[in-house]
Amino acid sequence: MVDLPSAEHVALVAVCVLAAIVAWDAYWLTKQRRDVPELGQLPGGGFAWSSEGVHEMIRQWGNLGSMAAMMVLPWALLEASDTPVIYAILWDVFLGLHLISLLVPKRYAITSTHLFADGQRYPWERLRLAKRQPKRRIMLLRNGWGPFGPLPLGGDPQSLGVAREYIKAMEQARQPLPAEKEAE
Repeated sequence: MVDLPSAEHVALVAVCVLAAIVAWDAYWLTKQRRDVPELGQLPGGGFAWSSEGVHEMIRQWGNLGSMAAMMVLPWALLEASDTPVIYAILWDVFLGLHLISLLVPKRYAITSTHLFADGQRYPWERLRLAKRQPKRRIMLLRNGWGPFGPLPLGGDPQSLGVAREYIKAMEQARQPLPAEKEAE
């Protein structure tokens, strides 16, 4: 019979992995100001805007609900698994920090070659506009990610309207010309 690891060891690994994710996200959050230093029309063409906490709440509503469920779940399993309470407390602290990071206002930018979102740079070739668009955010899909690829963008309605036009222009620029379609 195989000996399973103790509940305490599993809890320690889970908390350490979550702490690493929170640290990783914090790094990317600090990077966004360097990547998007200006807002509005960009000198080389493109557009940059920022969101507010309420826009991020709209953007991340699904993740926020998941975080709430993930914060409650360990408490129901503590007694049954004989896991020390400190791990549930640490889990909730790190998830709380992650939840706060989801609500921090973000900076976004669209250039002719990339989208800047969440401190990361995405080449346009790897993104596409989702066919069904939500009303109060922009939904992009990352190619090759399947159902794990949504990339929502937040912001005020005016900024999102301008951003949507830039994104549509990027997609049209990628469309092959009629002569190129025939050659394929």
